[in-house]
Amino acid sequence: MHGIEIFLIAVGLAMDAFSVSISAGIVIEHINFGHYFRLAFHFGLFQFMMPVIGYFAGVRVGSFISDYDHWVAFALLAFIGGKMCYSALFHSDDNFSRKDPSRGWNLVVLSFATSIDALAVGLSLGVIGYAILFPSIVIGLVCAAFSVAGIFIGKKVGAFVGRRAELAGGIILIAIGAKILIEHMGVL
Repeated sequence: MHGIEIFLIAVGLAMDAFSVSISAGIVIEHINFGHYFRLAFHFGLFQFMMPVIGYFAGVRVGSFISDYDHWVAFALLAFIGGKMCYSALFHSDDNFSRKDPSRGWNLVVLSFATSIDALAVGLSLGVIGYAILFPSIVIGLVCAAFSVAGIFIGKKVGAFVGRRAELAGGIILIAIGAKILIEHMGVL
């Protein structure tokens, strides 16, 4: 496997984190360096770790993971997205406060949900006997870079969305989860 192939795999794996980062950029009202760092670091770290875990998990666990990974990712993203939509629709404008997806359990759940597919990539690399460290580093770094770009784009979009930014962010997360589910089910 050549470097360009690894890079293309990394770009493909980073798309979910990129989309979630756009959503975060829309939702977070006053973005600072900490937001960029936390999202890029966690998304990149999880994207780095999951192929390594998949690599060592073995073929026996791989069939179980591939049977359910899309359902887990969908459920996690739909849950967080649903909470965001509920908050945007049913909390009065006087008490309006956007949740920061770059903190706490939301960050951990988002990091996990957007990196589950990297587990299967690690498993595949292990099966074909390819070393895992270099691809995992590339996957993590590309994901971190795409996360930064996503936050920046979301910040620009958020200025146009205004007070309903949390609703837009929630809808985006639910849509990402649905996309993952549909792709893995082979509907499209």
